[in-house]
Amino acid sequence: MAEFRLYSTVLGRMDTSDLTLTQALEAVQDQGLAWLDIAEANAEVKAFLAETVAVDELVVEDIFGEATTASLRFEDHRFFAVRARNNEVRLDTEFVHAIVKGDLLITVRHHTIPAFTTFGRRFLKSDAEDLALGIDYLLYEWLDAIADDWTPILGRFSGTLDDLEYQVFDPSKKYDNLLESLHGLKGDLREANKSIESLNTITMRSLQPGERLVGTNVKRYFTDLHQLTTAMVKRVSNYSAGAASTRDSYLSNMSMQLSESNAKLTEVMTTLTMVGAIMLPLTLIAGIFGMNNDDLPQEMFGGFWGIMGFMGLFAVVMMAYFWRKGWLNPPRL
Repeated sequence: MAEFRLYSTVLGRMDTSDLTLTQALEAVQDQGLAWLDIAEANAEVKAFLAETVAVDELVVEDIFGEATTASLRFEDHRFFAVRARNNEVRLDTEFVHAIVKGDLLITVRHHTIPAFTTFGRRFLKSDAEDLALGIDYLLYEWLDAIADDWTPILGRFSGTLDDLEYQVFDPSKKYDNLLESLHGLKGDLREANKSIESLNTITMRSLQPGERLVGTNVKRYFTDLHQLTTAMVKRVSNYSAGAASTRDSYLSNMSMQLSESNAKLTEVMTTLTMVGAIMLPLTLIAGIFGMNNDDLPQEMFGGFWGIMGFMGLFAVVMMAYFWRKGWLNPPRL
C-alpha cells in the first residue's frame, strides 16, 4: 500500500491510515485547496496517476523513468519536475514531481525531502487572503520551500570556504585533509547547483507569457522566486570559483614547498659530490703511497711532506675550480 499524506485548507492534515489513494482523492473533493504527498512511487501509484487522476502518459514516463527538469501544460493539468535536497547524511539531490489539477496539488517523491516538511507547515499556516489566489499559490509555496531549504546550506558552504581559505594561507600550522575538504566542497556545490538551476529554469518558464503555466495573479510571487533562485545560482557560482581558486593556491603552495625541498636536496647532493671529487683522488694517492712496498719512488716527490704538499695543492686547485664555477655558493630559494 502506498504511503502518502493528505492536507486540505478546510480539514487540515487528514488521517490517511485507512484510506487508499482513490479514497483520499474523494475525501478532498469540495474541501478547498488540497495537497496529496505520495512518498513512494510504486506500481499502485503509477496506476492511480494513469487511471484515476488521468494524467498524460508523458507525466507517468517522467515520474517512473529518467527524470529531467520539466514544466508542462496539458488540457486539464500541469506537471513540474525539479530537483530537491533529500534527507541523506551525504548531501544529495533527487527529482521530485508535482501535478496540478483543479484545486489539487499532487507531489511524488522517492525519499524524505526536508523542504516538504516546511511546505506542510506553511500549508497549515496560510491565511485566507493567500489561499484565495488558488492552487497556483500552493505551487509557489512548494517551490519556495525547496529554494529556502538551500539558504542555510549555502551559509554553511560560505563558512566552510572561509575556514579552508584561512587554513591554506596559515603558515603557523599544518592542516590535514585540506585537498580532500576542498574537493568535497566542490562536489557539494555542484550537487546544490543541480537543484537551484532546475528551480531557476522552472520559475523562468513559468513567467513566460506563452507558456501559461501559472495565473497572472501569482506572477509577482514567481518573479520574486525567480530573482531569489538567480541570486542563489550566482552565489553558488562564486563559491565554486572561490573553492577552485583556494584549491589552486593550495596546490601552488605545495608545489613551491616541494621545489624548495628539492632545491635543498640538490644543494646537499652538490656539496657531497664536490667533497667526493676532492677526496677520491687524494684517497687514491694515499692508497698508492701507503702500500708496503720498497719500490715506491717517495723520494722523487719529496718524501712524506712532499706527497702531503702535493695532495694539499691538488685540493686547493679543485676548490679554486669549484669556486670559479660558482658551485661553492649555490643560489638559495
